Amino acid sequence: MKRAAFVYSEGQLDYKFSETHPFNQKRLVLTANLLRSIDALPDSAIVEPRVATDEELALIHDERYIEIVKKAGNGEVDQIVAENYGIGTEDTPIFPHMHEASAQLVGGTLTAVDEVMEGRARRAVNLGGGLHHGFRGKASGFCVYNDSSVAIRYMQEKYGARVLYIDTDAHHGDGVQWSFYDDPDVCTVSIHETGRYLFPGTGSITERGSGQGYGTSFNFPVDAFTEDDSFLEVYRTSVREIAEFFKPDVILTQNGADAHYFDPLTHLHSTMRTYREIPKVAMELAEQYCGGRWIAVGGGGYDIWRVVPRAWSLIWLTMNEAEIPEGPLPEKWLARYGPESPVPLMPHWEDPDPLYKPIPRKPEIEEKNRLMMEKALHIIRSEKKE
Repeated sequence: MKRAAFVYSEGQLDYKFSETHPFNQKRLVLTANLLRSIDALPDSAIVEPRVATDEELALIHDERYIEIVKKAGNGEVDQIVAENYGIGTEDTPIFPHMHEASAQLVGGTLTAVDEVMEGRARRAVNLGGGLHHGFRGKASGFCVYNDSSVAIRYMQEKYGARVLYIDTDAHHGDGVQWSFYDDPDVCTVSIHETGRYLFPGTGSITERGSGQGYGTSFNFPVDAFTEDDSFLEVYRTSVREIAEFFKPDVILTQNGADAHYFDPLTHLHSTMRTYREIPKVAMELAEQYCGGRWIAVGGGGYDIWRVVPRAWSLIWLTMNEAEIPEGPLPEKWLARYGPESPVPLMPHWEDPDPLYKPIPRKPEIEEKNRLMMEKALHIIRSEKKE
């Protein structure tokens, strides 16, 4: 069994809305080549993603919606009809062959699932996935199909798995949460910037699940300008207590890298310290509760030059039990992409300290986040006392 599988092909770059759209899959190439430049991604570790079938997409998505996406990618859908399904909008514009490109991203996550659940690899990553805003019959927030939701349902039906989904994207993982809101065998955890300031505006601590699924939906909306210490306190505490409470068979993590200070679409102040810790804790939990079974997907991340390649490389290096590098980035990678980058590349694996001016409200933000976390975890802490 391999330690880890890296699901990737340059075909994943076909998911492209436009030259200027913030969701830019060039970040996949930048990450893969950064790993190759330190000899951490041999060809033997790479697994080609397959394309999800219509039947697999229909595990979550409405069949009428799938047909509309197909027709839209062929230029056969009226603008008003398209917008009713969330496509043809500023966030999620129509592009040629969008069904095929979207189905490949879903298929990549299903490929990662099979690698792990069939015992070919202990862990697997599909950085092309993580499209957590897609709904049953509607695209949203750059997401046409929701690969994580499809993968979770697939794991339930094919492997009978009890799934813990952990989402550390700065945006609330709304599409995945609502897909399993009443399902007691799927636990969704989202740590995100509060919806008071940021799309999609959901993800309050009162969203706890419904019916038999009540108590298996957890949200941790941190305040704008939250820094590493507070973000990591919420992350470490919450995911450890929830994993102990839920006892999953497999962990699926969504690893948006848009909580970083440099990200242009959010207001959080994480640095690379946070992105070193997130995969480390996820792997510890998978080893403790799931026999090592851990699948990771990508997600948001809109500073594709300075942030995403470093952050996402750390997921793979952690999964593969490789030494986490410190110091300068490889000179050949910097020389290759420096001239192309619109901003000066970060020269080291770590961020400079300090990366930004001190936050005036730091103690207030930390206390606010701590109280929010206590309230969000009350549901399982009170059960423990009983």
